[in-house]
Parts: sequence; structure tokens; C-alpha cells
Amino acid sequence: MSLFRQAQSTLEQRQVELERQRIESRQQALEKRKAANLADVALVAARREKRRADQGNVKGVIPRIDYEKAQDDLRNAELAYEHATADDELFGERLAFELRASEFDVSRQELLVGDLQRQVDDLFIKSPVSGIVGDLLVNQKAAVTRDVPVMAVVDLTRFEVEAGIPEGYADDLSVGMQAVVSVGGRNFTSQLVAVSPEILDNQVEARLRFVGDDQPSNLRQNQRLQTRVLLARHDDVMLVQRGQFLDSGAGRVAYVISEEGMATRRSIETGARSLGAVEIVSGLEAGDEIVISNLDPFRSAERVRLTN
Repeated sequence: MSLFRQAQSTLEQRQVELERQRIESRQQALEKRKAANLADVALVAARREKRRADQGNVKGVIPRIDYEKAQDDLRNAELAYEHATADDELFGERLAFELRASEFDVSRQELLVGDLQRQVDDLFIKSPVSGIVGDLLVNQKAAVTRDVPVMAVVDLTRFEVEAGIPEGYADDLSVGMQAVVSVGGRNFTSQLVAVSPEILDNQVEARLRFVGDDQPSNLRQNQRLQTRVLLARHDDVMLVQRGQFLDSGAGRVAYVISEEGMATRRSIETGARSLGAVEIVSGLEAGDEIVISNLDPFRSAERVRLTN
């Protein structure tokens, strides 16, 4: 980690030096351009003096030595301009080369920092899922080998519910069935994803997974929840609470309670059944009150008086 920080600091220093060199290069290039421009101005002035000397020499109004001096000044100005222009171009090439060399140094340092960054990143353990740490499987600062588990991460968005279903419904279960899980007084839609082939304690173990965007929050492992698997759906049916009257009356007899406290035997036909309710196909009407306890004490009598 310290080696990475040193390399990163060196990279920042070289980047600053490169920017400073670019500023100085532009400033020096400006000075060279200024010298070339001044030499150009001096050349223009020397040419003007040379033309004046030529006219004076033709008219014989200036000494011969002044005329020759004007020629020498023009030649000096031309040489000064050529040298200033060449120096400006050569200086630009040298600055471009030096800047390129400095950029190579920065690029090489960036590669070194990138490689050290990769090594530092390899020191961190990244979880494949978003969740919380469940169990630490190794001690802090312990040496571990490759591919050895170090911790268990719980994905809070991928909780599954284990449900114990009575073996009598095992044949009716199939993967993909819808279910409802009650969490904190709210019902959440889930789906049956697995059914165990074994029966333990007269129950079949099934696993449910929440579906949809609306999922419960603040779930905990081993939390007890109420689950209801939808084996079938029947709309617009008459339901009564399930009781021992189904077994004692073979699901064909019910005793309807009247206002006088009498229970009258009535033939009924039942349909679908669940753990808590049974469908009445015929024989009863909405609002009828029936006896749901064991009917054996009634001895199949047509009418029975109920007492407290």
C-alpha cells in the first residue's frame, strides 16, 4: 500500500512538472518569436536605408563610405533575421521533443501506478451480491490459501422460506405454484421453487421464493412466518370452517342450528378443502349456522336439542 502511495505521489509530481514545462515552453517560444519579429523589423529598416543610400549614390550626394555602410547594415540585418527565424524553428522542435520525453515519463509512471492499483485492488474481497456479513470463517489477520472461504454473505434480496406442508397435500404440490407469505401483517406473493422428495414428521419440506418488486424488508434468518400455498383457486364459493363434522359425517351431513336451539340434520355436498375451510356445494345457504364439532354423539338423529 505504501509503495502504491509513493508511486501515486511521484505521478502527481511529474504531472505538475509537465504542466510547468509546458508553460515555460510557451513563454520561451514567445521570446524566440519576439526576437524573430524584431529581426524582421530591423531588416525592413535596413532595406529602407539601403534604398535611400542607392538614391543618394546615384545623385552623388552621400560619401562612398556611407553607401558601403548601408550595404553592410542590410547584410547584417538579413543575417540576423535568418538566424532568428532558424533559431525560432529549432527551438520549437527542441521544446516539442522535451515535452514528448516528459509525457513518456508521465505515461510510464501512470502504467506503474495502474499496475500497483491492480495489486491493491486484489487485496480487497468483493462480494458477488449486495448484503451483510453473516459469519466470519477465518480469524482476523490469519493467512489463507487460494479459494478458501473467508466469510458468508447474506443476500437480503434473495431470502427463501422453508415451509412444512402436511404429507396429504404432497401429491398436489408442483414447482411454480403461487403462495402467500405473511410478514408483519402484510401478504407478499411468492412462488414454490422446490419440494423435498422426503417426508419427515408427516410433513414435506418445500422452499418458497418472493417474486415481484414488492418484497419484505428487515427479514432475518430462521425467522418464523405464516405461509399459505395456493393449490387451487375457486371464486364465488360458500365456505364454512373446517371441523370434525367432516370426518364423523363423511362430508355429507351437517346439523343446522335454529333460533330455538335445535340442530336439524341436513344432507350436504362438499367440494374443495383447505386446512381451515371447506367448500359447501349444496345443502346449505348463506347465513346458516352449523355444528362443526364431532357428530358422533348425535347418533344420526334428525333433530337434536342443544344445551349449554
